[in-house]
Amino acid sequence: MESKFSKGIKLTNMDITDRFFNKLMETVRNEVIPYQWRALNDQVEEAAPSFCMRNFRVAAQLGKKRRELGQEQLPTYPTHIFNLVPDSMDNLEDRFYGFVFQDTDFYKWIEAVGYSLSQHPDPELEKLADEAIDIVCAAQHEDGYLDTFYIINDLSKRFTNLRDHHELYCLGHLIEGAIAYYQATGKDKLLNAARRFADCVDRHFGPEEGKCKGYPGHQIVEMALVRLYEVTGEDRYLNLAKFFIDQRGQKPYYFTLEFKGEPEGENSPEKYHYHQAHRPVREQDEAVGHAVRAVYLYSGMADVAKHTGDKELFEACQRLWDNIEYKKLHINGGIGASPDGEAFSYNYNLPNDRMYNETCASIGLVFFAKRMLESTPKARYADVMERALYNGVISGMDLDGKAFFYVNPLEVEPEGCKKDAQRRHVALPRQKWFGCACCPPNLARLLTSISSYAYSENDDTLFMHLYLGGNIKKQVGSQIVNINVESEYPWDDTVGITMSMEKDTRFTMAIRIPGWCPDAKLYINNEELAPDIVDGYAYLNRRWKDGDTIKLLMPMEPIFYQASTNVRANVGKVALMRGPLVYCIEEADNGSNLQLVEVNVNAPVEVIHEDDVLGDIIRLNAKGRRIKESGGDDLYIKFSGYEYEEIELQFIPYYTWCNRGVGEMKTYLDWYKEK
Repeated sequence: MESKFSKGIKLTNMDITDRFFNKLMETVRNEVIPYQWRALNDQVEEAAPSFCMRNFRVAAQLGKKRRELGQEQLPTYPTHIFNLVPDSMDNLEDRFYGFVFQDTDFYKWIEAVGYSLSQHPDPELEKLADEAIDIVCAAQHEDGYLDTFYIINDLSKRFTNLRDHHELYCLGHLIEGAIAYYQATGKDKLLNAARRFADCVDRHFGPEEGKCKGYPGHQIVEMALVRLYEVTGEDRYLNLAKFFIDQRGQKPYYFTLEFKGEPEGENSPEKYHYHQAHRPVREQDEAVGHAVRAVYLYSGMADVAKHTGDKELFEACQRLWDNIEYKKLHINGGIGASPDGEAFSYNYNLPNDRMYNETCASIGLVFFAKRMLESTPKARYADVMERALYNGVISGMDLDGKAFFYVNPLEVEPEGCKKDAQRRHVALPRQKWFGCACCPPNLARLLTSISSYAYSENDDTLFMHLYLGGNIKKQVGSQIVNINVESEYPWDDTVGITMSMEKDTRFTMAIRIPGWCPDAKLYINNEELAPDIVDGYAYLNRRWKDGDTIKLLMPMEPIFYQASTNVRANVGKVALMRGPLVYCIEEADNGSNLQLVEVNVNAPVEVIHEDDVLGDIIRLNAKGRRIKESGGDDLYIKFSGYEYEEIELQFIPYYTWCNRGVGEMKTYLDWYKEK
C-alpha cells in the first residue's frame, strides 16, 4: 500500500480522556507550568537561578538607552563567557547572567503554555503569558535580532561564534513557542517577533554571494524554520532550513574558519563529530556527537526531505535511524550513552550506571520518530517513540512535577554517584531546577502536545501511533467524523474505538500493531478480522457507519528481554517489561546490595494492581534469590561457591523510581532457571 505523507492532528481536534496521560498533563498544567514560571523569575528556593526573565528586562532597558544615546556610549561585556554565575544574588549588575542560551527557558515555557491553552482555556494564565511576551518583545533589536546574550554584552559580536553561542538555537525555540501560542490564542505578537528574527537571520545567512555560510552549533532551527514555513507559506523559511542542512559538514569546515587562530589539524573530521558537522549530512550513516543536537538535526532533515522530495536526504535519515535503533538505543528509550559531551558512544556501548541518557535526548528521539512516521508509517518508528515516551522521557520528572532528572540511568548505587567521577553526573534525587534547564520545559512542551504524536492524518487516513484515549474529530470530505478512543493503556490490554457520524463515510483507520505484541487481534463490530498489515499498521479501509466499533486486543504478559551479546554491559542479564513499560527493582522494596540479587526467569511473574504512593500502577513480583554475603574481613577468599536465599523481587515501572527517597536501583539483573 502506497502511503501519503501525514501530519500530527491539531490539538484542538482531540479532547484527551486518557487516564495515564491526562494525569501527566494535569500535573504539567497545574504544577509544572506555574512552577517553571517561578523558576524563570528566580523565585524557587534552593533551586539554581535561571536569570531568564531578568535578562529580557535588562536587554530591553539597554536597548532603550542605546536608542537614546547611541550604542557606542554604552559599556560592553566579554562575549567569550558561556555561563556567568554571580557571586551573590544581592546587588546584581545590569548585565547578562546564566548560560548563553538562557532565553530558551522562556521559549519552551511559552510553547507548553500555548499547547495547554489550546486544550484548557485559562484567562489568568493567558494574561500572564501576554505580559511575559511584552517583556520579551521589548528586548528585540530594531532589525529583528533577539538574543539577550549579545544585546546586553556586545551587539557587534553577534553571529561570530555559531559553534558555541546558540543564537540560532534560541531562534528555533522562539519560533516553536511563538507558533504554539499563536495557534492556541490567535495572538501574533510573539509570532511577529519570531518572524522578524528569522528574517534577520535570512538576510545574514544563505548560499547567495556575500552571505555567511555558517550553520548552528546546536541544531533545532532547521525543524523550527520548516514549521514557520508550514504556518506562513513563506518559501524563504524552508529554503533557509535547507541551506543550514546542506551547508553542514562541507569543507572547508565553517567552525574552523570561524576560529582562525586554531592550530593546524583542527580541520579534521573527528573534531566536528560532536556537532554532526564532520561530513555532509547526506553522507552520514552513524549517529555521533551530542545526542540532543543529533536528533534535532535528524528531525530537521526529515522535515526538509518531506517538503522538498529530497530522496537522498531521507535515505540518510533512515540510515541514521537504523544506527540508533539497532546499535545505540538503551532499553528505556535513552540515547547518548557517554557523559563525555552528552554524546552517542560507539556502537553497542550501552552501560547501565555510567551512561548519560539525557531526558532531552529521549524527547528529541520522539521528535525524530514523529517525523519518520509522517513520511513513511512504519510501526518500528512508533515502537521506539513509545518506548522512549513511557520510560526515558517521563522518568525525567517526579510524580508531583516539582523535581527533574537531567540524566536517566538504568542502575544506581547512590554512594558511587557521590564518589565515583565516572558516575558523578547522576544527580540524586531529582533536582528542583538546573542552571542549564533544558529538560524540564522540554518535558512540559512534549506532554502538553502529546495528541499530535499519538495520531497523524492525511485526507483519507487517520493513523493511530499510540493508544491515547480521547475524542477525535476527523474531517472526511464535507463531514466531521467523531472517533472515540477508550483506553486504559499502558495498564490494560484493550483499546476500543467507536465511530459517530451523520452519514456513512469511507476512510481508512491505520492502527499500529506494536512490536512487543505481534499476535494482537482486531475486531470490527465484535467480529475478528485479518486486516491488511503493512509495515506494522493494520489498514482498515471501509465505508464506516454511525456506531461502528473497533477493538484492538494486545495481551500484556510480563516478558524478560536480553540484550544483544554485542552489548558487553548486559551479557548474562535480563530486563523485565510488560507492554511498553520497562520495570526495575528499587532498594525501597528489595533492600540494599542489589548486586547480590538474581531473578528466576522461568517462574511465573505475578501482576499486581496497586494504588499507593507511586500512583495507580501495576507492580510485578518475580521469584528470585539473593547471594548470602561471605568473606568477612577478607577482601579475597578461596572460591567455594555462593549460598543463596530465596526471595520475592518486587518490580516497579521504571518511570516511577526515585519517588520514595534515594536508594539503589537496577533494571538489568543476573538470572537463573529452576532446575
